[in-house]
Amino acid sequence: MRSERGTAMLETALVLPLLMLIAVGIFDFGRAYQTWQVLTNAAREGARVAVLPNATPAQVQARVSAYMQAGQLGNAANATVAVNQAATVSLGASGTATASLVTVNYPYSFMVLGPIANMIQGGPSLGAPFTMVASAEMRNEAQ
Repeated sequence: MRSERGTAMLETALVLPLLMLIAVGIFDFGRAYQTWQVLTNAAREGARVAVLPNATPAQVQARVSAYMQAGQLGNAANATVAVNQAATVSLGASGTATASLVTVNYPYSFMVLGPIANMIQGGPSLGAPFTMVASAEMRNEAQ
């Protein structure tokens, strides 16, 4: 029989990079999911302000920005907030009512997987930030 000396070290050297990539991927995708949750809640908070009588788009944008900063999103200033206080929502057979629609666009980039993707195969879109979109719609309150 041939010697099996060093086999464990060779197996570890081959498997460890794959295990590390999986662990980092879990961390990075978990961070992306948490960011998407903060964006969804920020849009919902903005919609809650937008449905109030005499609410202005500036008040809605301020509430969304404050929620994103409280949610630890570092570049919340790069987010864009679109407010439509004249949207319509269907009430079923009874008709329609006015509603407010708040949409938040946020540029997101992966911390580890993006640079790794650029190292493996560089390109203009590979590993580049992408836009996460979250929106919320609520019926306007009567005055």
